[in-house]
Amino acid sequence: MNGTLSRRGKARLAAAGGAAAILAAAAVLSLGGGDGGVAGADASDPELVALGAGVYGRHCAACHGANLEGQPDWRRRKPDGLLPAPPHDATGHTWHHSDEVLFRLTRDGPAALAGDGYRTDMPAYAGVLADREIWAALAYIKSRWPADIRRAQAGR
Repeated sequence: MNGTLSRRGKARLAAAGGAAAILAAAAVLSLGGGDGGVAGADASDPELVALGAGVYGRHCAACHGANLEGQPDWRRRKPDGLLPAPPHDATGHTWHHSDEVLFRLTRDGPAALAGDGYRTDMPAYAGVLADREIWAALAYIKSRWPADIRRAQAGR
C-alpha cells in the first residue's frame, strides 16, 4: 500500500485505541468497596460460581453468548460504529484484564472508564446487580477458562 491505512487497518487501530483508553482509565481508578459482600472473583468457590452462572445467563449471555463465545466479528466495528460484544472465553481478551478492571467495567460500564464520549452497547450494571452478583458472574466466567489462562490472568 502507499502509506495509507486500509479500512481494516483503520478499524483495528480504532478498536485498539478504544481498548487502550479503557485500560488507561481503569489503571488510574481505584476499586470501590460496594455492598460488603464478596470482594473478588474466586473461580474455585462453587457457591459463587453457581450464583454467577445464573447472573451471567440472565444479564450477559444475550450479548456475550451462552458459551462465552461473544458476537461474530467482535473486533470489527458495526455499521453504527460500535464494537460487538467480545467473547469471555479463552479466545477473547477478558483474561488480559485484572479482576478489579473487569469489576469496574461491569459495574460502571466501559464508557465510564474510557471517557471522552466512548460509545458502547454495554450498559453499567450499578443499581441492577449487587457487587456480589458482579463478582459471581466474573467467577463463573473465570471458572470456564483453562487453568493456564486462569494463572495468567491472576498475575494481572
